[in-house]
Amino acid sequence: MPPRGWGLRPAVGFDKPAGASGSGREVCVSAAEARADALNARIAERLRRAAELLEAQGENPFRVRAYRRAAETVAGLDRSVEALWREGGAEALEALPGIGPSLARAIVEMITTGRWAQLERLEGAVAPEDLFATVPGIGAELARRIHEHLHIDTLEDLELAAHDGRLLAVPGVGPRRAAQIRASLAEILTRARPWRRGPPAEEPDVAVLLDVDEEYRKRAAAEDLPKIAPRRFNPSGEAWLPVLHTRRGPWFCTALFSNTARAHELGRIGDWVVIYFDKDDGVSGQRTIVTEQRGPLAGLRVVRGRERDCLRFYRGGPAGGSAPARSAEGGGGSEPAGGTSGRGPSG
Repeated sequence: MPPRGWGLRPAVGFDKPAGASGSGREVCVSAAEARADALNARIAERLRRAAELLEAQGENPFRVRAYRRAAETVAGLDRSVEALWREGGAEALEALPGIGPSLARAIVEMITTGRWAQLERLEGAVAPEDLFATVPGIGAELARRIHEHLHIDTLEDLELAAHDGRLLAVPGVGPRRAAQIRASLAEILTRARPWRRGPPAEEPDVAVLLDVDEEYRKRAAAEDLPKIAPRRFNPSGEAWLPVLHTRRGPWFCTALFSNTARAHELGRIGDWVVIYFDKDDGVSGQRTIVTEQRGPLAGLRVVRGRERDCLRFYRGGPAGGSAPARSAEGGGGSEPAGGTSGRGPSG
């Protein structure tokens, strides 16, 4: 890597002041280079912030160190991390010390959107309705209805719903509107994530998700988890939302109670659990687990969007994926109001 300062050139129109001594060959940092340094500094700071929050919330020390090393790498670059990515893609980022597919994905998200969803989750600042409203064709009211009816929180899940027909079940969405939303999402997600994306089926088995859900609710009820102060629906700034970081096999999982407008409205704060999952190869996603209110799964914990897998799971059949590999220590305690262990056959 060339030494810092390599590539700097005199600014256009630079004049030596009258009477000044010296050769007049002073070198100035261009506006573009200043912006590059600022972008690298912002991304590095966000990586450090994520490391601090993960450490405070009990995450694996190895993963915390990985975020800090990535921050040092980005901060020490002699050129814009954006230029590096645009020239060489995600592979160029992954070639940097301490940056694998998952962190490369996070860096590109910050470059292309100015946001980092994982950091917002750690800070309790996720607003699914606001995120959906950024998509052309979706206003604030429709964004609220989408979240209310489909229980999804990310643009990737919205894209899946737009393609598999679930979006058409949302009041106000017809075939023409759904087609417009699909086209908008294709452009947004292709621009934001131009590298490889895992297939929708590549996610933890429902047994893994239900196991994380059970651990989270038990430990939350036992006051055995660190808490964060969410920015939404928390005017007092109190740290009340329990958070669990754990690992199941190759999957890193973060679990939190759903802190959305709909969850508050229906009194489901202690029932709806959102689980975010990702692997080192960059594959990631999220699912919401709820207590089913009707049908053959009534009274049982269900992974929204994977009801058929849950039905097979409770009936003792294969549900796909790999068996859960518990790595985080479980806790005792009763379950929160509205919860159920979800461990039992369904007829």
